[in-house]
Amino acid sequence: MLDWRQIDTVLLDMDGTLLDLHFDNYFWLEHLPERWAAETGQTADQAKAQLKAEYDLLMGKLEWYCLDYWANRTGLAITELKREIQHKIRMRDDSPAFLTALRQAGKQVILVTNAHPDSLSLKIEQTELASYIDTLVSVHEFGYTKEQQPLWQLLQQKYGFDTERTLFVDDSLPVLRSAQQFGIRHLLAITNPDSQQPARIITEFPAIDNYAVLLDDLTAA
Repeated sequence: MLDWRQIDTVLLDMDGTLLDLHFDNYFWLEHLPERWAAETGQTADQAKAQLKAEYDLLMGKLEWYCLDYWANRTGLAITELKREIQHKIRMRDDSPAFLTALRQAGKQVILVTNAHPDSLSLKIEQTELASYIDTLVSVHEFGYTKEQQPLWQLLQQKYGFDTERTLFVDDSLPVLRSAQQFGIRHLLAITNPDSQQPARIITEFPAIDNYAVLLDDLTAA
């Protein structure tokens, strides 16, 4: 699937790619609407419908990923609400072996997440992610999301990766399309970002549901 001899740098998404997306889906679709409903006197269904409509409008923009934005919008302490269900934060079962193999192979590994810095910090606290990856990047540092081309330009300027020799892994098709537009040669999609949801069928990009299928080739390279 991948010729690891042609790859020097591996850019990795976090939520759904290295961590189970179930935490995020549960928080945004269930926990936050329920707490907001209790605060505002709406029914849970009303709160879910209203927030979902706003999510859809902001999808791909920095506001959608910004905890400060949602704290102002809802009047709730978003980070503290996340801590209420932090027990749901977990790495994908197949991530540790893959990350270990990347390090042993001498690849430059950079985590690039759209998550807000406070969300990234919480997940670093709750997982062993930082022990596998030397460089952790929240795009909020740059003011653009991975769906937006300026982000890739700024990332390349800072980290100096060669697009022809870079692999990017993500579970979001819009993000993968953005990386493809920028010129990143090697792209890989994750079909099962949420452990509580069925795997998706993805044909637009090479796609996997378990990093184990990559380990033999990666180790050999």
